[in-house]
Amino acid sequence: QQRALARYGTGWAEKVYRVAVSAPEVLSEQRCFGGVQGFYRHASTACAGPMNFAVYQPPQAARGPVPVLYFLSGLTCTEENFTVKAGAQRMAAELGLMLVVPDTSPRNTGIPGEADEEDFGAGAGFYLDATQAPWSAHFQMYTYVADELPALIAANFPADMSRQGIFGHSMGGHGALTIAFKHPQRYRSVSAFAPIVAPMRVRWGENAFARYLGADRATWKPYDACELVAQGRRFPGEILIDQGTADPFLHETLHPEFFDSACRAAGQPLRLRMQQGYDHSYYFIASFVEDHLRHHGKYLQGERA
Repeated sequence: QQRALARYGTGWAEKVYRVAVSAPEVLSEQRCFGGVQGFYRHASTACAGPMNFAVYQPPQAARGPVPVLYFLSGLTCTEENFTVKAGAQRMAAELGLMLVVPDTSPRNTGIPGEADEEDFGAGAGFYLDATQAPWSAHFQMYTYVADELPALIAANFPADMSRQGIFGHSMGGHGALTIAFKHPQRYRSVSAFAPIVAPMRVRWGENAFARYLGADRATWKPYDACELVAQGRRFPGEILIDQGTADPFLHETLHPEFFDSACRAAGQPLRLRMQQGYDHSYYFIASFVEDHLRHHGKYLQGERA
């Protein structure tokens, strides 16, 4: 516990989840590009049950604390999808970055019908704190990702918590952007693959937000990247977004042009790259993950932007 508090400093560190600093259960660990790829489970206070997560420790971690980069996955994914499919470990090893990949929601909570839909419930936590029963008892993914998981990492892994970055895909891109905007001094870097940038204006977001947060749309705004920019939230560094032009969700759900317009109006630095012919899959992510890791490495290995 003292190790976690020391790495965070005063203030925020004093309200970390005390249970989170206990050692997680090791599900598996394998050597990978000179480092260690591990899968773990722990008892989550925020989600009131077990949560799985993956951590890649680069070879540099054997010599001391290294920067931490969180990846938030999209709908239906677990901690395994990015870890197995993206091919990120090679570049993470070269750059000396620890990769932390949480699950996308609590699992097997006993809530009736929790796994019946692809875009709501299990595998679809939307990185928010639910306020509506029965979801509010377990679906506290914002608190889990922003507070509890970092405390767990700080206490149990060789992580330099003064150098944290965050990125994600689709629903996870939404999570990465909104969390980074709310904590611009905690994260040095942020990027996204095909993020949901305006969930209040698309079916996926409306379906989830209404049931997790209730009918008052004002309570939805803290979880909408476009709304946060409009409210004056800023991230101190450049945001990198890659979006495939052949993505089947591009025009119905993702709307990167909404976020581009909001950032232009607000003066928020954004590098939006439209990648010709790429879709929404992990083939797309694997094609550009090196660019994203180098983007984060620039900020995490250098001076704060």
